[in-house]
Amino acid sequence: MRRAVWVAGAVLLADQVSKLFVVHWLNLAQRQLIEVAPPWLVLRMAWNRGVNFGLFANDAGLVRWGLIAVALAISGWVYWWVARTPQRPVVQVSAGLLIGGALSNVVDRVVYGAVADFLNMSVPGVVNPWSFNIADVAIFAGAFGLVAFSGSGQKPRDARKELR
Repeated sequence: MRRAVWVAGAVLLADQVSKLFVVHWLNLAQRQLIEVAPPWLVLRMAWNRGVNFGLFANDAGLVRWGLIAVALAISGWVYWWVARTPQRPVVQVSAGLLIGGALSNVVDRVVYGAVADFLNMSVPGVVNPWSFNIADVAIFAGAFGLVAFSGSGQKPRDARKELR
């Protein structure tokens, strides 16, 4: 599980450093928009008070602390689930990605009251209205990895052979 802890720490650090740099040092919180390589990459400030795409952001105080509790519970459960039996490295990395991303977004909710999203990617002719951050990418990749790689590693058994 050491691998998962290191990956989680690296994701948390990378996400928080990127937010300090972009939101504060580049002053995106005030500027709101920095065109880096439009439309492929634009830094567009968004404070996400809800869940994905701002869902459930209507009662910010209740949602904020509820989402903090949910993120901590899921992170703890994923850690426990992966730590209870030996896992392949890809599963440990996936768990670390998910946990690190979730904990970094928890830090945002505690410090800012919302998650700082600033990466916006589009393609010519199609404008993406949503922003995201490194933690969001890590959460998605970690969840995908856990689903894709967390099987027992055994071949599916053939029930027909057992009936003979």
